[in-house]
Amino acid sequence: MDLTPELKAEIDSRSYAELLAKWRFAPLGDPLFQGESGKYYAERISDLKKANPEEAVAASKTIGW
Repeated sequence: MDLTPELKAEIDSRSYAELLAKWRFAPLGDPLFQGESGKYYAERISDLKKANPEEAVAASKTIGW
């Protein structure tokens, strides 16, 4: 999926927990995780995880699998 300015702003506005929940529970083949948008989404979630690993662990436990 193309990374439009609107989509980039939407991804940037979400918390790590919101991004993680979407990442874990999106249907297989979700276009958000393909192409430019998928690459940006993965980079954003990785950056947030690195910035605050304790929050990432807590969010993961809360969201579950």
